[in-house]
Amino acid sequence: MFRLLSAYALIFSLSLILMLGYIALTVTRDMERETDLVMRWEFTYFNSIDDSGLPAAIAKRMEREQMNPNFYGLFTADGHYEAGDILAVPAGLSLQRVGLTCKHTLAIKGSSFAPVTRAMAEQRPDGEILVVAQDLTHILRIREAIIQALIGGALFFLMAGVITGVLVGMRQMRRVRMIRRVTLQIAQGDLQKRLPVGGRDEIDMLAHLVNHMLDEVERLMTEVKGACDGIAHDLRTPLGHVRTLLARIAERAKAFDDEPLSLMLDRARSDTDLLLERFRAMLRISEIGALQRRGGFAELQLETLVAEIGELYEPLAERKSINFLVSAVPVAPVYGDRALLFEMLSNLIDNALKFTPPNGAVSIELTQTPKGPVIDIIDNGPGIPSSERDAVLQLFYRSEQTRHIQGSGLGLSVVSAVLRVHDFSMVIGNAESGTHVRVACWTQTLA
Repeated sequence: MFRLLSAYALIFSLSLILMLGYIALTVTRDMERETDLVMRWEFTYFNSIDDSGLPAAIAKRMEREQMNPNFYGLFTADGHYEAGDILAVPAGLSLQRVGLTCKHTLAIKGSSFAPVTRAMAEQRPDGEILVVAQDLTHILRIREAIIQALIGGALFFLMAGVITGVLVGMRQMRRVRMIRRVTLQIAQGDLQKRLPVGGRDEIDMLAHLVNHMLDEVERLMTEVKGACDGIAHDLRTPLGHVRTLLARIAERAKAFDDEPLSLMLDRARSDTDLLLERFRAMLRISEIGALQRRGGFAELQLETLVAEIGELYEPLAERKSINFLVSAVPVAPVYGDRALLFEMLSNLIDNALKFTPPNGAVSIELTQTPKGPVIDIIDNGPGIPSSERDAVLQLFYRSEQTRHIQGSGLGLSVVSAVLRVHDFSMVIGNAESGTHVRVACWTQTLA
């Protein structure tokens, strides 16, 4: 806003300077033209007088020019003074009735101050030089008064325009800040928010269009989410029944001592368990996304949470012969849902242990940075290619390098859902030989 006002004030000022320059130039030229015309009539008058009567005519003219003085001077051909109140021919003055503006340089009899004058000269037939000059003081005062009035009026309108622009701009900036605040809330997942409306300008028209778009987006997402949740919920029950039936069939199959049948039943039960796990994860992601934002949040200590995660997964790491390191220094408390953060870290550690080969290493480190606490989870598994680091956060995505490892492909989706609820951020990068996941535990704001 202030950049636009500065540009407006600069353009207005430059326009004013150009306008004043044009007016001053136009007025000056018109003034000189009118003055030259008057002086030429003076020369016409003096040319009607013979040479012997010219000094007396000049003296008579001088007596009548007390209020609005004109000045006259008669000089010999070589420039010596003969008569009149002009004591010397102005330097550079043409003798061909061409006007010359003399700025305080005209020598006047009986006056120590020379005003601004317009002078014109003519050489008479007898060789004498007649000089006529007219005082421009009153004309210049009129010109200065006009210019000052224009400057004063222009400054008044400039200040009025700037003040009006500031007031209007502040109102618009308040609306923009409100729209920005609501937009950030929408971008962070609260689709029930709507842009504020209340005016009848282009911003208000845009806000109405965006609100209409958000209504449609929310409706479609609600329908899709409802359909997906319904499918997951409805299919979980019959899949549970199928798993139970498969378990009973497996018990009956033992009596026949049919090893191929037992293997097929085990495979069917394993696939059924995988489907149930996926449906449970999908419903959990939906449940996390439906939480009231910060409704169950409280202040908590991350070092205690990380220590508990370490104690929980240390036996699993020992069983897989993985060197599991936990480092947690005291950090500033964070505001969040302890159960959700525990679930998020559990998924990250579970993934790291799952993809790290035996005799590998997994570490979880909690440190304090100037912005807030940071949790680093580092493993020496197969790693995640840079082209797939955004894709692994999507539902069901499995990297080609890890498809042979059992899993639902929903663990990082749960992590992403928890991060969105907390407004935390996560960056997936490379370790020396594996994956480095960094979780920034402070509220992320959009620029």
